[in-house]
Amino acid sequence: MKGCVLGIDGGGTKTVCILMDKTGQVIGRGEAGPSNYQTVGLEAAGNSIRDAIAQAAAPLGEVSLEAICVGLAGVGRSQDVQAVRALVQQLLSSSELPVKPSLQLPSLEINHQELSADNLLHSQLSILHSSHVIVCNDSAIALVGGVGKPVGVVIIAGTGAIAFGQNHQGQTKRASGWGYLLGDEGSGYHIAIRGLRSVVRSYDGRLGETILTERIIQHLNLNSIEDLVEVIYRRGWGVKQIAALAPIIDEAAAVGDLIANNIISEAVEELVLAARVVSQALFKPDEAFEVVTMGGVWRGLANLRGRFATSLAEIIPSATVIWARHEPAYGAALLALQTLSPG
Repeated sequence: MKGCVLGIDGGGTKTVCILMDKTGQVIGRGEAGPSNYQTVGLEAAGNSIRDAIAQAAAPLGEVSLEAICVGLAGVGRSQDVQAVRALVQQLLSSSELPVKPSLQLPSLEINHQELSADNLLHSQLSILHSSHVIVCNDSAIALVGGVGKPVGVVIIAGTGAIAFGQNHQGQTKRASGWGYLLGDEGSGYHIAIRGLRSVVRSYDGRLGETILTERIIQHLNLNSIEDLVEVIYRRGWGVKQIAALAPIIDEAAAVGDLIANNIISEAVEELVLAARVVSQALFKPDEAFEVVTMGGVWRGLANLRGRFATSLAEIIPSATVIWARHEPAYGAALLALQTLSPG
């Protein structure tokens, strides 16, 4: 099969691969483990990307590849891009995959077992033309997948949070996304940690009563709020485990708990702020564009997304809030496909 492209969405939980033909038709899909190389390492990330590609292409036999776009969490610096780009070229040169780069140089013999990502980067081997290998942050592919084109704004609110946008001139802007210690306001982690802090403040008498206390006790099977110390500190709970408590705060807000509702309102304000900063940096006041919301936080019961859309409309009436049209891996495939278009 000729004229195919690959789109890769790699995160801290899983890696998704979309195989697309030159007409834009999805012809294969695969999933594998995490590929945020900042957390799992370059080798493990490469294994997940390889497995996802293999699964997507397996039913099709040998596939001739013309372009690839890899959007990974944790890819921000130029050295990150270079490392992942080298890794991708090395993976595509492997005989293990049914995907064969159409621009491979057959006259160049090379021992792939001895070829590291670093020396591949500095070698003369060009498996795919460099313009046909895109490596970017996962926010960029989320925007393209969500909107269906590389113009607009994406607001991701899951475990973490980030706002990213691009305009018709190709200019980009991001806000938030600094991680759970420095930012990510409006994220699941941010909502959950505010809820836990409110519970202990309420227990002390530094804050009013809240149904969050009883709901946290029940959910974690605690004898008392004091047991939170053992759960959070001694068990070494991480970001994802804490963020998973966000639905409890959301549900409490939905049934009228004032303290929980204030937490959700604060999250809305932060997400609107990030959206406003990105939008106003990229688009003129009367320029129409779409804002796509992605991530589990938006699907809560406390109408966080509705509040967000209402608040944003008051500030930027030309913006239309939408649900994602496609997944991020689809957006990556679209970006790869664009490299084949003349001009």
